[in-house]
Amino acid sequence: MDVVGLGLAIVDVVLRVERMPVWEDPRGLLDFTLADGGPAGTACFVASTFGLRTGFVDTVGTDDLGEHRRRSLGKAGVDTSRLVPREGPEDHVVVVYVDAATGERVFSFRRGFLSRPVDPSELDRAYIESARILHLDGSHGAAALAAARWMKEAGGTVVLDAAATSHKVLEPARALVAETDVLICGSGFAPALTGEEDVWRAGRAALGLGPRVVVQTEGAAGSYTVTREAEFHTPAFEVDVVDTTGAGDTFHGAYLVGLARGWGLERCAAFSSAVAALHCTVLGNRKGIPSMAEVEALMAAQPAGRAAAASTAP
Repeated sequence: MDVVGLGLAIVDVVLRVERMPVWEDPRGLLDFTLADGGPAGTACFVASTFGLRTGFVDTVGTDDLGEHRRRSLGKAGVDTSRLVPREGPEDHVVVVYVDAATGERVFSFRRGFLSRPVDPSELDRAYIESARILHLDGSHGAAALAAARWMKEAGGTVVLDAAATSHKVLEPARALVAETDVLICGSGFAPALTGEEDVWRAGRAALGLGPRVVVQTEGAAGSYTVTREAEFHTPAFEVDVVDTTGAGDTFHGAYLVGLARGWGLERCAAFSSAVAALHCTVLGNRKGIPSMAEVEALMAAQPAGRAAAASTAP
Protein backbone atom coordinates (compact mmCIF):
# COMPACT_ATOMS: atom_id res chain seq x y z
CA MET A 1 0.00 0.00 0.00
CA ASP A 2 1.03 3.58 -0.64
CA VAL A 3 -1.71 5.02 1.59
CA VAL A 4 -4.18 3.69 4.14
CA GLY A 5 -6.91 6.08 5.19
CA LEU A 6 -8.82 5.90 8.47
CA GLY A 7 -11.80 8.21 8.69
CA LEU A 8 -15.08 9.01 7.02
CA ALA A 9 -16.63 8.07 3.69
CA ILE A 10 -20.09 9.59 3.27
CA VAL A 11 -23.09 9.41 0.97
CA ASP A 12 -23.85 13.00 -0.08
CA VAL A 13 -27.28 14.03 -1.35
CA VAL A 14 -26.37 17.30 -3.12
CA LEU A 15 -29.05 19.92 -3.84
CA ARG A 16 -28.12 23.05 -5.83
CA VAL A 17 -30.52 25.83 -4.85
CA GLU A 18 -31.24 29.47 -5.57
CA ARG A 19 -32.24 29.88 -1.92
CA MET A 20 -32.76 27.67 1.09
CA PRO A 21 -36.26 26.13 1.20
CA VAL A 22 -38.81 27.14 3.84
CA TRP A 23 -42.26 25.69 4.48
CA GLU A 24 -43.95 28.72 2.92
CA ASP A 25 -41.74 28.66 -0.20
CA PRO A 26 -39.96 25.36 -0.91
CA ARG A 27 -39.10 26.28 -4.50
CA GLY A 28 -35.63 27.07 -5.81
CA LEU A 29 -34.11 23.63 -6.52
CA LEU A 30 -32.00 23.93 -9.68
CA ASP A 31 -30.18 20.61 -9.75
CA PHE A 32 -29.33 17.60 -7.62
CA THR A 33 -27.03 14.59 -7.58
CA LEU A 34 -26.30 11.60 -5.38
CA ALA A 35 -22.59 11.88 -4.73
CA ASP A 36 -20.08 10.40 -2.32
CA GLY A 37 -17.79 12.28 -0.01
CA GLY A 38 -16.13 12.28 3.39
CA PRO A 39 -12.70 13.71 4.18
CA ALA A 40 -10.43 10.65 4.34
CA GLY A 41 -12.63 8.62 2.00
CA THR A 42 -12.48 11.24 -0.74
CA ALA A 43 -8.74 11.74 -0.23
CA CYS A 44 -8.14 8.02 -0.76
CA PHE A 45 -10.47 8.03 -3.77
CA VAL A 46 -8.47 10.89 -5.33
CA ALA A 47 -5.12 9.29 -4.52
CA SER A 48 -6.25 6.02 -6.08
CA THR A 49 -7.58 7.84 -9.16
CA PHE A 50 -4.08 9.24 -9.70
CA GLY A 51 -2.50 5.80 -9.45
CA LEU A 52 -1.65 5.20 -5.79
CA ARG A 53 -2.38 1.89 -4.08
CA THR A 54 -4.80 2.80 -1.30
CA GLY A 55 -6.88 1.16 1.38
CA PHE A 56 -9.57 2.61 3.60
CA VAL A 57 -10.93 1.89 7.10
CA ASP A 58 -14.31 3.10 8.39
CA THR A 59 -17.56 1.60 9.63
CA VAL A 60 -20.20 0.58 7.10
CA GLY A 61 -23.91 -0.21 7.40
CA THR A 62 -25.39 -3.51 6.24
CA ASP A 63 -28.09 -1.98 4.01
CA ASP A 64 -28.01 -0.96 0.34
CA LEU A 65 -26.48 2.44 1.12
CA GLY A 66 -23.65 0.74 2.97
CA GLU A 67 -23.00 -1.45 -0.05
CA HIS A 68 -23.14 1.66 -2.24
CA ARG A 69 -20.37 3.25 -0.16
CA ARG A 70 -18.23 0.15 -0.52
CA ARG A 71 -18.75 -0.01 -4.31
CA SER A 72 -18.09 3.71 -4.75
CA LEU A 73 -14.62 3.45 -3.21
CA GLY A 74 -13.91 0.21 -5.04
CA LYS A 75 -14.60 1.80 -8.43
CA ALA A 76 -11.48 3.91 -8.00
CA GLY A 77 -9.43 0.93 -6.85
CA VAL A 78 -9.54 1.67 -3.11
CA ASP A 79 -9.25 -1.53 -1.06
CA THR A 80 -12.30 -1.80 1.24
CA SER A 81 -11.53 -5.17 2.81
CA ARG A 82 -10.99 -3.60 6.24
CA LEU A 83 -14.30 -1.71 6.46
CA VAL A 84 -15.91 -2.56 9.80
CA PRO A 85 -19.59 -3.67 9.48
CA ARG A 86 -22.26 -2.15 11.69
CA GLU A 87 -25.56 -4.03 11.69
CA GLY A 88 -28.42 -1.86 10.48
CA PRO A 89 -28.88 1.12 8.16
CA GLU A 90 -26.00 3.25 6.94
CA ASP A 91 -25.63 6.37 9.09
CA HIS A 92 -22.90 8.18 7.09
CA VAL A 93 -25.44 10.24 5.11
CA VAL A 94 -25.39 14.03 4.59
CA VAL A 95 -27.70 16.36 2.66
CA VAL A 96 -25.66 19.19 1.10
CA TYR A 97 -27.37 22.42 0.04
CA VAL A 98 -25.22 24.29 -2.50
CA ASP A 99 -25.77 28.01 -3.11
CA ALA A 100 -26.02 28.38 -6.89
CA ALA A 101 -24.59 31.90 -6.79
CA THR A 102 -21.46 31.21 -4.72
CA GLY A 103 -20.89 27.45 -4.54
CA GLU A 104 -20.91 27.60 -0.74
CA ARG A 105 -22.66 24.84 1.23
CA VAL A 106 -24.85 24.01 4.22
CA PHE A 107 -24.73 20.44 5.59
CA SER A 108 -27.50 18.45 7.27
CA PHE A 109 -26.36 15.21 8.95
CA ARG A 110 -28.46 12.07 9.39
CA ARG A 111 -29.34 11.36 13.02
CA GLY A 112 -26.86 8.90 14.52
CA PHE A 113 -24.02 10.09 12.29
CA LEU A 114 -20.73 8.52 13.52
CA SER A 115 -22.41 7.24 16.70
CA ARG A 116 -20.70 3.84 16.39
CA PRO A 117 -17.02 4.62 15.68
CA VAL A 118 -14.26 2.15 14.96
CA ASP A 119 -12.69 0.78 18.14
CA PRO A 120 -8.91 0.27 18.28
CA SER A 121 -9.51 -3.46 18.84
CA GLU A 122 -11.17 -3.62 15.40
CA LEU A 123 -8.09 -2.37 13.56
CA ASP A 124 -5.68 -4.60 11.65
CA ARG A 125 -2.31 -3.26 12.76
CA ALA A 126 -0.34 -5.15 10.12
CA TYR A 127 -2.60 -3.73 7.40
CA ILE A 128 -2.03 -0.16 8.59
CA GLU A 129 1.72 -0.60 8.91
CA SER A 130 1.86 -2.08 5.40
CA ALA A 131 1.36 1.43 4.00
CA ARG A 132 3.95 4.16 3.64
CA ILE A 133 1.43 6.85 4.57
CA LEU A 134 -1.47 6.85 7.04
CA HIS A 135 -4.10 9.49 6.30
CA LEU A 136 -6.49 10.56 9.07
CA ASP A 137 -9.34 13.05 9.29
CA GLY A 138 -9.71 13.05 13.09
CA SER A 139 -12.78 10.82 13.27
CA HIS A 140 -12.80 7.46 15.10
CA GLY A 141 -10.67 9.27 17.69
CA ALA A 142 -9.27 6.43 19.82
CA ALA A 143 -8.64 4.22 16.78
CA ALA A 144 -7.00 7.10 14.89
CA LEU A 145 -4.61 7.81 17.77
CA ALA A 146 -3.66 4.15 18.07
CA ALA A 147 -3.11 3.85 14.32
CA ALA A 148 -0.99 7.02 14.25
CA ARG A 149 1.26 5.70 17.01
CA TRP A 150 1.66 2.36 15.23
CA MET A 151 2.60 4.11 12.00
CA LYS A 152 5.16 6.30 13.77
CA GLU A 153 6.71 3.23 15.39
CA ALA A 154 6.86 1.54 11.98
CA GLY A 155 8.67 4.54 10.47
CA GLY A 156 5.85 5.62 8.16
CA THR A 157 4.33 9.06 7.60
CA VAL A 158 1.16 10.29 9.32
CA VAL A 159 -0.92 12.92 7.51
CA LEU A 160 -3.80 14.63 9.34
CA ASP A 161 -6.68 16.50 7.72
CA ALA A 162 -7.70 18.95 10.46
CA ALA A 163 -11.05 20.54 9.65
CA ALA A 164 -11.63 24.29 9.61
CA THR A 165 -12.76 25.63 12.96
CA SER A 166 -13.31 28.80 14.95
CA HIS A 167 -13.50 26.94 18.27
CA LYS A 168 -10.96 25.73 20.81
CA VAL A 169 -9.06 22.63 19.72
CA LEU A 170 -9.76 19.94 22.32
CA GLU A 171 -7.27 17.55 23.86
CA PRO A 172 -8.07 14.48 21.67
CA ALA A 173 -7.24 16.52 18.56
CA ARG A 174 -4.10 17.91 20.19
CA ALA A 175 -2.93 14.39 21.00
CA LEU A 176 -3.41 13.42 17.36
CA VAL A 177 -1.48 16.48 16.15
CA ALA A 178 1.43 15.37 18.34
CA GLU A 179 1.62 12.09 16.37
CA THR A 180 1.33 13.82 12.97
CA ASP A 181 4.10 14.42 10.43
CA VAL A 182 2.14 16.48 7.87
CA LEU A 183 -0.68 18.63 9.24
CA ILE A 184 -3.02 19.99 6.55
CA CYS A 185 -5.58 22.18 8.27
CA GLY A 186 -8.61 24.15 7.24
CA SER A 187 -9.13 27.83 7.92
CA GLY A 188 -8.80 28.74 11.58
CA PHE A 189 -7.47 25.42 12.85
CA ALA A 190 -3.81 26.42 13.31
CA PRO A 191 -4.74 29.70 15.07
CA ALA A 192 -7.18 27.85 17.32
CA LEU A 193 -4.54 25.20 18.04
CA THR A 194 -1.74 27.64 18.85
CA GLY A 195 -3.39 30.90 19.92
CA GLU A 196 -1.54 32.75 17.12
CA GLU A 197 -3.81 34.69 14.74
CA ASP A 198 -1.22 35.32 12.02
CA VAL A 199 -1.11 32.38 9.60
CA TRP A 200 2.70 32.26 9.49
CA ARG A 201 3.17 32.50 13.26
CA ALA A 202 0.44 29.91 13.77
CA GLY A 203 2.22 27.55 11.38
CA ARG A 204 5.55 28.00 13.16
CA ALA A 205 3.93 27.41 16.55
CA ALA A 206 2.20 24.27 15.27
CA LEU A 207 5.58 22.86 14.22
CA GLY A 208 6.54 22.85 17.90
CA LEU A 209 3.64 20.51 18.70
CA GLY A 210 4.83 17.59 16.55
CA PRO A 211 4.43 18.05 12.76
CA ARG A 212 7.35 18.69 10.42
CA VAL A 213 5.10 20.26 7.77
CA VAL A 214 2.08 22.51 8.38
CA VAL A 215 -0.21 23.51 5.51
CA GLN A 216 -3.15 25.81 6.13
CA THR A 217 -5.73 25.98 3.32
CA GLU A 218 -7.75 29.17 2.91
CA GLY A 219 -10.05 28.49 -0.04
CA ALA A 220 -9.83 31.24 -2.64
CA ALA A 221 -6.85 32.73 -0.80
CA GLY A 222 -4.77 29.61 -1.49
CA SER A 223 -2.62 27.71 1.00
CA TYR A 224 0.24 28.53 3.35
CA THR A 225 3.05 26.04 3.98
CA VAL A 226 5.47 26.24 6.91
CA THR A 227 8.41 23.96 7.69
CA ARG A 228 11.55 24.57 9.72
CA GLU A 229 13.43 25.22 6.48
CA ALA A 230 10.97 27.23 4.37
CA GLU A 231 7.68 29.14 4.26
CA PHE A 232 5.64 29.87 1.13
CA HIS A 233 2.19 30.84 -0.10
CA THR A 234 0.48 28.99 -2.95
CA PRO A 235 -2.30 30.99 -4.67
CA ALA A 236 -5.55 29.32 -5.68
CA PHE A 237 -6.14 28.76 -9.38
CA GLU A 238 -8.95 30.73 -11.00
CA VAL A 239 -11.88 28.66 -12.28
CA ASP A 240 -15.64 29.01 -12.65
CA VAL A 241 -16.90 27.60 -9.36
CA VAL A 242 -20.04 25.43 -9.32
CA ASP A 243 -19.68 23.51 -6.04
CA THR A 244 -16.97 23.73 -3.39
CA THR A 245 -18.11 20.55 -1.60
CA GLY A 246 -15.08 18.35 -0.96
CA ALA A 247 -12.53 20.82 -2.29
CA GLY A 248 -10.41 20.45 0.83
CA ASP A 249 -10.72 16.66 0.78
CA THR A 250 -9.63 16.64 -2.86
CA PHE A 251 -6.67 18.89 -2.01
CA HIS A 252 -5.59 16.36 0.64
CA GLY A 253 -5.87 13.44 -1.77
CA ALA A 254 -3.75 15.22 -4.34
CA TYR A 255 -1.22 16.11 -1.65
CA LEU A 256 -0.93 12.40 -0.78
CA VAL A 257 -0.05 11.77 -4.43
CA GLY A 258 2.80 14.26 -4.24
CA LEU A 259 4.11 12.91 -0.95
CA ALA A 260 4.00 9.31 -2.15
CA ARG A 261 5.90 10.25 -5.32
CA GLY A 262 8.55 12.21 -3.46
CA TRP A 263 7.74 15.63 -4.92
CA GLY A 264 8.97 18.83 -3.33
CA LEU A 265 6.47 20.65 -1.12
CA GLU A 266 6.05 23.54 -3.58
CA ARG A 267 5.00 21.12 -6.30
CA CYS A 268 2.74 19.22 -3.88
CA ALA A 269 0.92 22.42 -2.94
CA ALA A 270 0.55 23.72 -6.51
CA PHE A 271 -0.65 20.37 -7.83
CA SER A 272 -3.14 20.00 -4.97
CA SER A 273 -4.44 23.51 -5.55
CA ALA A 274 -5.00 22.80 -9.26
CA VAL A 275 -6.79 19.49 -8.60
CA ALA A 276 -9.04 21.12 -5.99
CA ALA A 277 -9.84 24.05 -8.29
CA LEU A 278 -10.91 21.82 -11.18
CA HIS A 279 -12.96 19.71 -8.80
CA CYS A 280 -15.00 22.82 -7.93
CA THR A 281 -16.20 23.20 -11.53
CA VAL A 282 -18.55 20.18 -11.25
CA LEU A 283 -21.57 19.59 -8.99
CA GLY A 284 -21.05 16.82 -6.43
CA ASN A 285 -18.12 15.56 -4.39
CA ARG A 286 -15.93 13.01 -6.23
CA LYS A 287 -17.76 13.84 -9.49
CA GLY A 288 -15.21 16.41 -10.59
CA ILE A 289 -11.89 14.64 -10.09
CA PRO A 290 -9.80 15.80 -13.08
CA SER A 291 -7.32 13.85 -15.17
CA MET A 292 -3.59 14.48 -14.95
CA ALA A 293 -3.76 16.09 -18.41
CA GLU A 294 -6.42 18.55 -17.22
CA VAL A 295 -4.37 19.44 -14.15
CA GLU A 296 -1.23 20.00 -16.19
CA ALA A 297 -3.16 22.15 -18.65
CA LEU A 298 -4.48 24.39 -15.87
CA MET A 299 -1.05 24.73 -14.30
CA ALA A 300 0.43 25.63 -17.69
CA ALA A 301 -2.34 28.17 -18.35
CA GLN A 302 -1.80 29.93 -15.01
CA PRO A 303 1.97 29.71 -14.45
CA ALA A 304 1.99 32.74 -12.14
CA GLY A 305 0.37 30.60 -9.46
CA ARG A 306 3.11 27.99 -9.70
CA ALA A 307 5.85 30.63 -9.56
CA ALA A 308 4.33 32.27 -6.52
CA ALA A 309 4.30 28.96 -4.69
CA ALA A 310 8.09 29.06 -4.49
CA SER A 311 8.29 32.56 -3.01
CA THR A 312 9.42 33.01 0.57
CA ALA A 313 6.94 34.38 3.08
CA PRO A 314 7.69 37.72 4.72
